[in-house]
Amino acid sequence: MATGIKDKVAIIGMGCSRFGERWDMGAEELMVEAYTECMEDAGLQTKDIEAAWLSTCLEQISVGKSALALPAALRLDLIPVTRTENFCASGTEAFRGAVYAVASGAYDVALAMGVEKLKDVGYGGLPNPGSDWGSLNWLWWPNLTAPGAFAQLASAYSARYGVKMTDIKRALAHISVKSHRNGALNPKAHLRKPVTEEQVMASPMIAHPLGLFDCCGVSDGAACAVVTTVEHARKLGKGDPVTVKALQLSLSNGAEMAYNDWDGSHFVTTSKASRAAYAEAGIQNPREEISMMEVHDCFSITEMCTYEDLHISPRGGAIADIQDGFFDLDGGGVPCQVDGGLKCFGHPIGASGIRMLYEMYLQLHGRAGERQLEDPRLGLTHNLGGLPFQNVCSIAIVGKCHG
Repeated sequence: MATGIKDKVAIIGMGCSRFGERWDMGAEELMVEAYTECMEDAGLQTKDIEAAWLSTCLEQISVGKSALALPAALRLDLIPVTRTENFCASGTEAFRGAVYAVASGAYDVALAMGVEKLKDVGYGGLPNPGSDWGSLNWLWWPNLTAPGAFAQLASAYSARYGVKMTDIKRALAHISVKSHRNGALNPKAHLRKPVTEEQVMASPMIAHPLGLFDCCGVSDGAACAVVTTVEHARKLGKGDPVTVKALQLSLSNGAEMAYNDWDGSHFVTTSKASRAAYAEAGIQNPREEISMMEVHDCFSITEMCTYEDLHISPRGGAIADIQDGFFDLDGGGVPCQVDGGLKCFGHPIGASGIRMLYEMYLQLHGRAGERQLEDPRLGLTHNLGGLPFQNVCSIAIVGKCHG
C-alpha cells in the first residue's frame, strides 16, 4: 500500500542565482552560482553528491538535449545525471526525481538543479515550444498567445459568478501591487520597484483585461536543492530539517475541452493535484494549515483562479479574499508570492519550480530577511505549464520535521 512521501526526505541545502537579464553569464555560470550557495548551505562537498537531476525546458538555447551540461559545469564525478522537462513544471520534476530517488533508498544524497537562459532568444515572450504546441500555434491558431489564452479565464470567471469585469481588474491590480511590494524586498528578484494600483490600472493593455503589470516577464536564472533522508540529515547536524510533505503531479488529457462541465474559469489539474497533495500531507483545512504559498502567477488572473483551485478561497470567493488582503504579506491570511513571484522574478522555465521552493526553505529557517513571516509551518508551491486547457500542474508542500 502506497504511503506517500511525507517526512521521508529532507532538504539540507538550497541555492538560487540572482534572476534577471544575465547577459554576463551562460546557463553553466548560473548553475555554478546557485550550486555554490546550495553546497555551502548544506555543508557538503561535490564528492558527496551521488545522483543529480537537471531541469531545463528550451534545451536548444540553454544546455542541449542531454544532461551533460550539469556534470561539466559542476565537475560532478561520473555519477548518474538525468535531464527532465515538463513545460513550466520542469523544475519541480527535477526536484521530484531527486526526492523519489532518496526515498527509494537508491541514494543517500541527491541534487536537483533548474536553469534557463531565456533572454538569449531575443524574443519578448516564450518562443515556439516545438512539436507539442508549435504546429497548433503557427499553422492552425496563429492568433493564439499566452496572454490571450489566459485572459479568457477572466471572461469565463465573470460569466460564471456574475462578477463585473471592472471588479476583476481591480482584484488583479491588487495582486500585482502585492507581488511587486514583496519583490522589492528581495535582492535576487529581477524587478524590485513597488507599483501602485493606479499605475497597474493605467498600464498598456496586452490582452483584455490583462495589462502590462498583469503579465510576468522573461528572465535568466537557476536554483538548486540537495536532499537526503531525515536520518542522514540529523547525522549531518541539521536538527529539525525542512522535509517534503507532499509532491503531486496532474496532467490533463484535454478532455475538459470536449464537455460543457468545464467552463474555462478554472484549472482542472490544479484542483486535482492540490487535493491529492493535501491528503498526502495530512492536511484537513488548507486555508487554516497552509502558512504561505508560491503559485504560478504567469498572469495575475492565473493567480486569482489558482486561489480557488487550491481550495484556499471558496469558489467565487477569491475576489473578496484579495480585497480583504488575505494573501498579502501582512494580511493575516495565507501570504502568496512571498518573494515577489514570477511577476518579479520572471519565468526562466526550468528554474522556477525550485526557485519557489527556495523561498519556502528560507522562510521555514527564518532566513528571509525583510519579508520574513512569523513562525511559518507549511509552505506550498504550485506550477502550471501549458494553457488553461490541457496543462501540467505540480504541487509541492514542505515544512519542518520535528521530533
